Amino acid sequence: MATICTNTSSVRRLLCLLLLLSPAAALASVDQLINDAVAPITLIVSNIIFFSVPVAGAQVPLVVVWLVVAAIFFTGYFRFLNFSGFKHAIDIVRGLNHNPKAPGEVSHFQALTTAVSGTVGIGNIGGVAVAISLGGPGATFWLIVAGLLGMSTKFIECTLGTIYRRHNPDGSVSGGPMYYL
Repeated sequence: MATICTNTSSVRRLLCLLLLLSPAAALASVDQLINDAVAPITLIVSNIIFFSVPVAGAQVPLVVVWLVVAAIFFTGYFRFLNFSGFKHAIDIVRGLNHNPKAPGEVSHFQALTTAVSGTVGIGNIGGVAVAISLGGPGATFWLIVAGLLGMSTKFIECTLGTIYRRHNPDGSVSGGPMYYL
């Protein structure tokens, strides 16, 4: 009798497991249906975004051209703020312009480290190594140029995040790219 109960309980466990797994199989098929419906639209958008244009004999994706043009525009529009404001930025991070009576819950250094952590990721770390290994030492120059131009774009991003932030009733502040995008 004990073996029958053991066998019965194992059969019940197996049936329970199958019942638990069957909704997962149904959901997987729903996921596949959604993927099949959205895939053609995604392919069209991807083909537009990554459309390549010939530049100096090389095929360059249109999105890269757009980012470079925007970075050059922002750099010129703000009169090379990434160079002229460098000393001021260092002074702010060092806390030389700090007013202890000013309202706020984030220090200048905390704001900087948060912005850097949102900007620098594993792609930047691995990307530098890959660029130098594939392009040689000359790739370092172009990485520096891209970084300098990217500073102006990051300045715009941080400025818009500050302009469109929301002060909550409890005194905290919320905002960021999702508010102005």
